[in-house]
Amino acid sequence: MSSNPIAFKGVLAEVRQAARDCKACDLWKNATQTVFGEGPSKSVIMFVGEQPGDLEDRSGRPFVGPAGKLFDRALTEAGIQRSEVYVTNVVKHFKWSPAERGKRRIHKKPRYSEIQACRPWLDAELRTVQPRVLVCLGASAAQALLGRDFRVSKDRGKPVDSPLAPSVIATVHPSSILRAQDEESRRTQMSAFVEDLRRVLQMARKVKSISKDSKRSRTPMGKTA
Repeated sequence: MSSNPIAFKGVLAEVRQAARDCKACDLWKNATQTVFGEGPSKSVIMFVGEQPGDLEDRSGRPFVGPAGKLFDRALTEAGIQRSEVYVTNVVKHFKWSPAERGKRRIHKKPRYSEIQACRPWLDAELRTVQPRVLVCLGASAAQALLGRDFRVSKDRGKPVDSPLAPSVIATVHPSSILRAQDEESRRTQMSAFVEDLRRVLQMARKVKSISKDSKRSRTPMGKTA
């Protein structure tokens, strides 16, 4: 099967299958496998992070490591079901370096060129899922999708005008909460993250309501939608 994402316009499973053989950059050489997005093919909400971590690389699923577990907990607190959203990353292979001691694989931030090499796969996901609310998790995702000058620290939680989706917003990556200096800081950051996710839920409810109203307005008189 071709590894060209442009060739697949409607079937997410075909795009996922094609991405398994991607060698657009060198990250595949040290990765276990491609970690593609996961979730309903027509999700209202899409979350985009940076790249898979160690556990994601081993399992082949996004957001299943420590940051993923924190993300799941935050979603639950915000009233969002993980099973109803689509989650993915701008980079599909795990970039890492060996720890000085032991066998741990240490996360390394992907280069701009590596993000760009992987961009066609993300574009294919966006084109196929067509989310109504797009959420960038962390600086790498936000700058990849919203421009290199975008600053999450400055504009997190604020609606962003973008052709990528009707509603777009950026917030921190859950891994940043795990790196908090102490438990009090972690609780504060988690609370702010949950508030951002509640804002995401409000945005999703709003666009769904607009969609329903639009359908009703197109219904011929005398009939109900």
